[in-house]
Amino acid sequence: MKKEEKLTPGLPSGFEDRWNKQLSLKKKLLEIIENNFLKFGFSSLETPSFEISKNIGSFLADDEDNSMSDVFTFNDGNEKITLRYDLSSPLSRFVAQNYRELPFPYKRYAIGNVWRNEKSGNARYREFTQADVDIIGNINKSQADAEICNIIADTLIKSGLNDNQFKVSISNRKIVQGLINNLKITNKVQELKVIRAIDKLDRIGLKGVEDLLKKERVDISGAITKGANLSDTQASEILNFLKINNLKDLKSILKNSLSVEGIKETEDLLEIISYGKYSKIIQPNFTIVRGLVYYDGFCVETNLNFKVKNPKGKEINVGSICSGGRFDGLISRFKNVDFPATGMSIGVDRLLFVLNQIGSIKQKNNEPVLICILDSKYLKKYYEILDYLRENGINSELYLDSTKNLKKQLTYADKKGCPVAVIVGESEVKENKFTLKNLKSSKENDQKTVSKESLINEIKKLI
Repeated sequence: MKKEEKLTPGLPSGFEDRWNKQLSLKKKLLEIIENNFLKFGFSSLETPSFEISKNIGSFLADDEDNSMSDVFTFNDGNEKITLRYDLSSPLSRFVAQNYRELPFPYKRYAIGNVWRNEKSGNARYREFTQADVDIIGNINKSQADAEICNIIADTLIKSGLNDNQFKVSISNRKIVQGLINNLKITNKVQELKVIRAIDKLDRIGLKGVEDLLKKERVDISGAITKGANLSDTQASEILNFLKINNLKDLKSILKNSLSVEGIKETEDLLEIISYGKYSKIIQPNFTIVRGLVYYDGFCVETNLNFKVKNPKGKEINVGSICSGGRFDGLISRFKNVDFPATGMSIGVDRLLFVLNQIGSIKQKNNEPVLICILDSKYLKKYYEILDYLRENGINSELYLDSTKNLKKQLTYADKKGCPVAVIVGESEVKENKFTLKNLKSSKENDQKTVSKESLINEIKKLI
């Protein structure tokens, strides 16, 4: 008889189990984020994890031969369906489908998992949680874009970052698009490669961008990424543009109408931002273009001003923790009329990775009080205690095996992180008393015996 092969437990790269304290902290962070979205007047929306592939499209892939290479797509009868890779594309479908019932401007928030079939590592996951806000409607664009910038800054500060620990960089896609048009880069594949090369500036530096603008880039692993095949003159013009860091110089160099329009929109946005309290941390950065194809105007990207350590202890830049922009044309794929739209997305798992390292988000211990079993003949009494604690709002559990000795029960409590053990034996039953063992104490035998009248208050002091 052939011996059954045992499975090796493990996960695909880019996926992660979250449990215990880490999951508790994530839930706390999500609560903070959602409360802030509500404070800014956004309403919730939940859409399915799957969308019809032709509706959701794919705006991620670098591979021109396979536009769906960076998403997870499956056959569903005669239809193809795709796991959502962001929360904006499903939003565009929802608005096109339900616009008659929606108030405009439509301010919605959504929090959910998304999936991307891309290289993982350094706090990059293939399944991760995003928290989005978007504003849709024919309204003042500068005000709407400023609202997006302000909610980014406010939410990150509420989440535990200081205003000197991150920067919110804004730009306008029209500025670089005008330059691309000026350089006679008319091939759409070439154009997209240029945009994505610029978008990677923070990660790969000017030399890396130059390689991607020309023939190819070879990374440290030896992987080759095909470049845009621009001429030396075209590449040089773009590299010079990336070195400009103020609007005055930009206005003196770029005279084409589209770039001028983008510069004017940026100036108008900065004026509205100056009316709020976050103008010092929201600054222009013209290298911000966003890699997604559907962005067509205002862009925003938020990066940390410090490094964190990866699981191997190496200091790394985690990249953008929050980004977004304007996507006025996305909904028009369904309707013959545009619905102007702007929004942002927080990478919740990446933000949590950072907050965990700097210890700025605190979470109350939700682990239960453990009622130990000293003698099975008192089992009815133990269940009475259990009900009494729960009725008074104390998380609690009764050990589920009366054959285990007290030492094993306390080992279980310690491993689980229980703050208190309730110990009731023969003497406690006779006197209607309860012994509380403080499991958080460094003292070996830190415990006290209390009456039923003081039981709840004494436990609350210890948890």
